[in-house]
Amino acid sequence: MSVPLARSTRRRLACAVTTVLAVTLGATALTAPAHASPAAGGSLTAGPVTAGAAANADPVGYPAGSKLTGAGVTGFLTTSNDGVSTFRRYSDGSGTAYDSPAVYLRSTPTTDFLVFRSGGKITQRNLATNGILEVPVGTLQGDAKWAGAAGDAVFTTVETEAGTELRKHVDEAPAVTVTGLPADATLIMVTPATPAHAKVSFTRGGLGGWGLLDLATGAVTLGAPGIHATAVSATRTAWFEGVGTLRVRVADRATGEVREAPVSQAQALGKLQVGLAGDWVLYGQKGGMGFTQPSVHHAVTAHNVVTGATVKVLDHAYEFTSAPDGSLYARGGLVGEGEGVYRIADAGDGTVKAELIAATGEPTEVVATASTVPPAVLDLDRTDGFVFRWTLSREVGNPKLTVRHVRTGKITDLTTGSWSTSTPGFAWVDSNRDADVPNGDYTWEFTGEPVNGIGPAVTAKGAFEVVRKVQPHDYDDNGSPDLLSRDSAGRLWRTDLFYRPIDERRGIHEAGARTYLGSGWGAYDRLEAAGDLGGTPVGDLLARDGSGVLWLYQGKGTGNFAGRVQVGGGWQVYDKITAGSDLTGDGRADALATDRSGALWLYTGTGSATKPFLTRKKIGTGWGVHNDITAVGNIAGAAAGDLVARDKDGVLWLYLGKGDGTFAPRTRIGGGWQAFRPLIAAGDANGDGRPDLMGLPVSWEPSRLYRSTGDWKAPFRTGETMFLEQVTMNASDLVF
Repeated sequence: MSVPLARSTRRRLACAVTTVLAVTLGATALTAPAHASPAAGGSLTAGPVTAGAAANADPVGYPAGSKLTGAGVTGFLTTSNDGVSTFRRYSDGSGTAYDSPAVYLRSTPTTDFLVFRSGGKITQRNLATNGILEVPVGTLQGDAKWAGAAGDAVFTTVETEAGTELRKHVDEAPAVTVTGLPADATLIMVTPATPAHAKVSFTRGGLGGWGLLDLATGAVTLGAPGIHATAVSATRTAWFEGVGTLRVRVADRATGEVREAPVSQAQALGKLQVGLAGDWVLYGQKGGMGFTQPSVHHAVTAHNVVTGATVKVLDHAYEFTSAPDGSLYARGGLVGEGEGVYRIADAGDGTVKAELIAATGEPTEVVATASTVPPAVLDLDRTDGFVFRWTLSREVGNPKLTVRHVRTGKITDLTTGSWSTSTPGFAWVDSNRDADVPNGDYTWEFTGEPVNGIGPAVTAKGAFEVVRKVQPHDYDDNGSPDLLSRDSAGRLWRTDLFYRPIDERRGIHEAGARTYLGSGWGAYDRLEAAGDLGGTPVGDLLARDGSGVLWLYQGKGTGNFAGRVQVGGGWQVYDKITAGSDLTGDGRADALATDRSGALWLYTGTGSATKPFLTRKKIGTGWGVHNDITAVGNIAGAAAGDLVARDKDGVLWLYLGKGDGTFAPRTRIGGGWQAFRPLIAAGDANGDGRPDLMGLPVSWEPSRLYRSTGDWKAPFRTGETMFLEQVTMNASDLVF
């Protein structure tokens, strides 16, 4: 059954086949060549490949995935994977589909014919006149059997007493017996060669043979010994031979002289297909696009047997088919031009012309049809990371994503875990509050090499910024708390921490070796982590010297501090100082201090590094009963930051912040807290969005992390062991 194809204007078809696949890459683009349709004519120019005269129209549409089975004077024939054969016209892409794979396109120099094999007959249809030739065939002894078709003729074989007889059938003429075949030839088949000749293949004595059949006279000229004919033109034959050592040979039909084309001796993954176009022999591995290994033989190479010029014409080809004008048609692709059918012809001036005449709209190079990349700003307080994903037009091998932190130069290389994929995904996660993921600007680059080596690597680039809310104990700006320690020699050290959420060692761990920050810190009798006092998005440090002068060290986000700035005097009156929590609800860190009379003083933060506090305000008395106070942040879900205080009996009390710098009456949390040195407000240590409390023991007991619950009646969970081998190595060190 035949189904007419809808006719459309050439311009509309061109629009259909040149649609660029959508790529969603944020502010980036894939750096593969564009695959929109070529300029008028679609001609290619590369070395001795010439554009020739520009054609008058854009490429017509070509059904992706279909095999090219013939090229004629007015159109071409394709066969789909489900067995539908379709003839399409070069002029506008219109034509007819036939629900059968047994359809053949045959041509003379002026006319195209479709040949159909079905039931008990062979039907040849003249596409110019619609004339019909029917040849009966059968399966019984003595019946004519299909042998092939070429030009305007259909061929059958009949078994006679003398042997197998080859007959030629043309419209409005009696059948003619072909002459020149060996009497004992069997398994005879006829295929097109040139407009004037057909190729006849046969078996004789168990060996293969061939010859050229003159379509006008019906006589066969047998091939000379050592001469083969995979491809035939008016003047030459060409063929491929060899396993391991590859050879492409070209024979002159008039003289029998054989020449050899230059072929790479690299490992071939399959046989080479060979074609002829004027003085050019073309060869390449068939179907390279479907291979999973690169090969130099995927490309279609053209070699001029007269001048010796050699040039790549296409990046790959599925199949070749000769046309009646002496050109070669190839279904394949070229990077930058795309997939479809190319007409390859000798331009007559020592160059070869390749023209895209039918396009699928698919790129030859790998491109992305969709992607998921980070937003411009990635808030890691709201997510544990990001998963980069791409959907590619075909598989790439060993895809890689490189993420680079701009400030530190830290590079993270990520892989998919799969050798090849068309949907690579990369999990860039911070589920452990990892020290390798600091805040700030990042760049990323994705690369993937096509598994078959056809076309360039697909690449994409972009940038994003990682942000988190300021953590009072985060000095290297990576979202995880750090602990500072001063040893007996007055040296300051920083230890970065991370939270491991799974397995038997769940809890806080040291991220690596501690970092030396400097000496001379023994001059201070009080050191406090102060949160963001100076307006930078990292934690700062308060230091009081022996004369009561208070100094501010602003965090730089690198793990160390800027030079000190004097921010006050007379602080020797205080026996307890804490800072880093917003107690007034204005978004800035404040400080608290108790004097030796037990009065509690509020220092409201200003956000200024040179004058970080307003004039102090007395907000309570009787605080002398406590030996430690810690501004722990909003642990109980009230209006603002809270305060915990430990009395001399080791009882811990919660003071809920009201949001105006004062506190509600205290609530008893529990006892036994005398086991710890001064408590440390860790900030959000485990990434659940709530501030936590750390306790380092006085003796060699384990350190503990107390995760907040958000419930003022039971503000902390049971303590989790912290694995702090370096920090607790020397119990005499001051840790804060």
